[in-house]
Amino acid sequence: MSAPHSTSEPVSKNIVWHEGVSQKQREELVGQRGVTIWFTGLSASGKSTLACALELELLQRGKRAFRLDGDNVRFGLNKDLGFSPKDREENIRRVGEVAKLVASSCTTTLTAFISPYLADRALARKIHEDSSIPFLEVFVDAPLEEVEKRDPKGLYAKARAGVIKEFTGISAPYEAPEKPELHIKTNETSIEEGVAHIVAYLEKNNFI
Repeated sequence: MSAPHSTSEPVSKNIVWHEGVSQKQREELVGQRGVTIWFTGLSASGKSTLACALELELLQRGKRAFRLDGDNVRFGLNKDLGFSPKDREENIRRVGEVAKLVASSCTTTLTAFISPYLADRALARKIHEDSSIPFLEVFVDAPLEEVEKRDPKGLYAKARAGVIKEFTGISAPYEAPEKPELHIKTNETSIEEGVAHIVAYLEKNNFI
């Protein structure tokens, strides 16, 4: 069997893809399908809060779930990246690859990243699709005036003052999803309602 198509070619030519347990075998043995749920939205829109609540709900149901958070990943895997468009692109590419690996272990993988660019999220989706791993985009939507009111980290205030450069929604663009699998407006929907909505979608599509 040939290696899964990649979105970029490895630098080394002296490597060969090694097959092991198939995805179908793994899913049958574990009893759960792997899927990545990609939360995207402005800072303070509720991505991490929603992802945390969903992770807890799934674990309490006895399901495998694991969350990758935007800030947390930058403390380790992506600590060498800043917030320029190029660095943002590489940030999302790496996270897309890691999420695919975690999801391939038959785990519901939750990623909470601003991921402001359509092209970068399309790349993350392609990374999954090329390996036949389901990818669900969740647009966590809240108006700019609402997230500025929340501003739990004080980032919007710093961006307005010019202290933070290239801040999404203020001095850098956010490209909203065109066709997300789920669209949750956190200024109209409670976290509990949002979790219930996502769980219903997962159940309906046999992901849990």
